[in-house]
Amino acid sequence: MNFQPEKYVNQAIAAVPKSGIRKFFDVAQTIPGAISLGVGEPDFVTPYHIRNAAIDSLLDGETAYTSNLGLMELRQEIAAYMEGRFSLAYNPADEILVTVGASEAIDLALRALVNPGEEVLIPEPSYVSYAPGVVFAGGMPVPVPTHAGNGFQLEASALESHITEKTKAIILPYPNNPTGAVLGGQALREVAEVILRHDLIVISDEIYAELTYAPEGHHSIAALPGMKERSIVINGFSKAFAMTGWRMGFLCAPAGFTGIMYKIHQYTIMCAPRQGQVAALEALRRGREDGMQDVRTMRESYDRRRRLMVSAFREMGLDCFEPLGAFYVFPSIKNTGLTSDEFCTRLLNQEKVVCVPGTAFGASGEGHIRCCYATALDKLNEALERIRHFLSTL
Repeated sequence: MNFQPEKYVNQAIAAVPKSGIRKFFDVAQTIPGAISLGVGEPDFVTPYHIRNAAIDSLLDGETAYTSNLGLMELRQEIAAYMEGRFSLAYNPADEILVTVGASEAIDLALRALVNPGEEVLIPEPSYVSYAPGVVFAGGMPVPVPTHAGNGFQLEASALESHITEKTKAIILPYPNNPTGAVLGGQALREVAEVILRHDLIVISDEIYAELTYAPEGHHSIAALPGMKERSIVINGFSKAFAMTGWRMGFLCAPAGFTGIMYKIHQYTIMCAPRQGQVAALEALRRGREDGMQDVRTMRESYDRRRRLMVSAFREMGLDCFEPLGAFYVFPSIKNTGLTSDEFCTRLLNQEKVVCVPGTAFGASGEGHIRCCYATALDKLNEALERIRHFLSTL
């Protein structure tokens, strides 16, 4: 008998395509001399004092489970951070949950909220995991296109036009991956009015909150009147503290939401790794004492690279929206006559530079490519020279 496993698997999950980011990254791994602007990961090493705190914890024999919710000291530091940074007060006892990266927090939020067939609105272009996460939770992802002409900001009118009787929630992905867009104060208020009017829940992914280059910084939608009680705010340590491999995230929400997400987390994960929690605690505690010096140093470096990338792409003749958050640029390649996938494939094959097609982040990303500038400056400059040469051959 020729056994066929594909006959027995969940067909909805089987139909979800693989990550468009990893596709190009995996190919690049096989090409000597390739420069990757693909994966969104800081090129900094986790600061020494954070690593050392985890090492000390391990040497002290702290290897047991923590509370399912996470170390109380860490939850208290998260509460202090959220109140001091975003004017949001959460009770560390039952309104904060430490997760295995922000990715687990997104999954928990979707599984806790979505009933089969309910719709979740997703501004696009945006992070590759949102739509599959909705599908995995049994829901229906509904893209809401954004565009460069409006700074890739979600428009309240566009949001409202996509709401149906099945709409349950919206994922708010700002600062945005892949565009680097932020949602300004007035736009945020207009979006909040639509959410309130239609009684929606918000999953606000704020993992890039500390990497914001606009003078006014980042504003959380949960801080607006009437929004905290209907918002699940997600954040973490990967991007701001260069801790991607530690897999440390957290979510903040009213106890009625957190209790359901805690139940899923308890049965599937148990708790986030203890040494990762100790490292996260050190990151926030030292950050409170020295004004987030580690974060400021990295953000200033990203800001210089950001301006370099935008200027370079514009000099090459590519329209390039100026990103005000995260560490990505999202230039338009429409004037080349190539699709996003064609452009990235040919660029990789001819010049050994990895960029990600805009379509990896939704259909509205067509005509753009994502380039991550969290890469060493010498490699950035070399990659830009290769892209410039590639454009000259078209």
